[in-house]
Amino acid sequence: MTGLHQPWRAALAALLLLSGPSAAEEKKDAAVRSSASSAVRAEKDDVTYRQLETFARVLSYVENNYVEGPDQERLIYGAIQGMLDTLDPHTVFMPPEVFREMKIDTSGEWGGLGIEIARKNDRIVVVAPIDDTPAARAGIKAGDELVGIDGESTRGMDVGRAMQKMRGPAGGRVLLSILRHGFSAPREIAIIRDHIRIVSVESELYGGFGHVKVKNFQERTDLYLRKELDRLRGLNGGKELRGVVLDLRNNPGGLLDQAVAVSDRFLPGNLPIVSTRGRDGRNSTEERSKDRDTEKKYPLVVLVNAGSASASEIVAGALQDHGRATVLGTQTFGKGSVQTVIELEDGSGLKLTIARYYTPKGRSIQERGITPDYVVPDEPGGKPGRETPREKDLQRHFRAESTSTSESSSSAPRGLPENLAPWDATAALKDYPLKVALEYLNGLSAVSGRPPARAEGR
Repeated sequence: MTGLHQPWRAALAALLLLSGPSAAEEKKDAAVRSSASSAVRAEKDDVTYRQLETFARVLSYVENNYVEGPDQERLIYGAIQGMLDTLDPHTVFMPPEVFREMKIDTSGEWGGLGIEIARKNDRIVVVAPIDDTPAARAGIKAGDELVGIDGESTRGMDVGRAMQKMRGPAGGRVLLSILRHGFSAPREIAIIRDHIRIVSVESELYGGFGHVKVKNFQERTDLYLRKELDRLRGLNGGKELRGVVLDLRNNPGGLLDQAVAVSDRFLPGNLPIVSTRGRDGRNSTEERSKDRDTEKKYPLVVLVNAGSASASEIVAGALQDHGRATVLGTQTFGKGSVQTVIELEDGSGLKLTIARYYTPKGRSIQERGITPDYVVPDEPGGKPGRETPREKDLQRHFRAESTSTSESSSSAPRGLPENLAPWDATAALKDYPLKVALEYLNGLSAVSGRPPARAEGR
């Protein structure tokens, strides 16, 4: 290891630290482990350290002999990224500028286009355009392949780099090259960046029934949800709502604690909402509902589609497992893993997958997604969901666990629900799944002996 400059020594020291417990911790562990397991661990550590020595030697050769002076930061970051590229697609390293933008995301405000993207093999694909953003207004659709950004090919580009290129001050122009099913060649779409401020919850009233759209799970989403539900009750003359459509379509997820809080709002106390399990029993938790601030038990429908991922699937799965809501729409994305975000000393960040999560009945939705109780396509008579990217399409994704619980706890989806009751308030709706959901709730009124709603305006 002679000849290594100080940055390489520091980098190698960090790698050695990350490779396993400290020597003191190893000695303490060895006192309580059997000799057989100690031997296995020692052999494994020996292999790891030999590999790190090889890595250090390569760094030394590059540092001392490369034809040009290398950018040390770029090399270190590239080495870390290369290491993480062997893991699942949600474990990523974020340089300082990308990590800063990630933290801005959770506050719901940034400058950019408003596109959720993912990497599928060596391509960048659109998971969903965020509602009421420049991307949505320009006609970007889920499933579009992002071939190029400002003339630079995205083939092999990581998601963080693509996001960085699309973000920037409002008013700037970004040229996207889009390939879509049915296109004979990529098409270029020029989009002007805007100040993206995601209002995470919006709502409307349809004849006593609420439609509450949760766009993502950011800071204070549950607070905004409560305010919107109270606002709808005010619009309803102060009376309790007759039912609610909780719309999680194209909601890519976000903060786990907010998903738990939103689920808790509709569930009575002391019920499991989500559990997590990591390797060897680590990072295992269970979140349960609390017996306060619970909504009245009015009829509830959850709308989902292929763009409903992660935290959205936690909410849909919890409400479905407890029989609190009927889930309508199409199969969800299927991201059943939990990430923790670690801020590093130089301002960069590591998003690391630490566990899988499970619904109250023990279902892992990884790769499978949440199966709706009733399949409702985007258009009348349409196929159940367009060919949009899901977790199962992402490179290096975790495979679904083969457990009887995951495979048997949800019944096969059905077609359109019975007792749909058309009414004037939804006659002009062009949003077909929402129309079906509202008419389903209206039909439940007739089944329960209450008269279906008439046209009472919105």
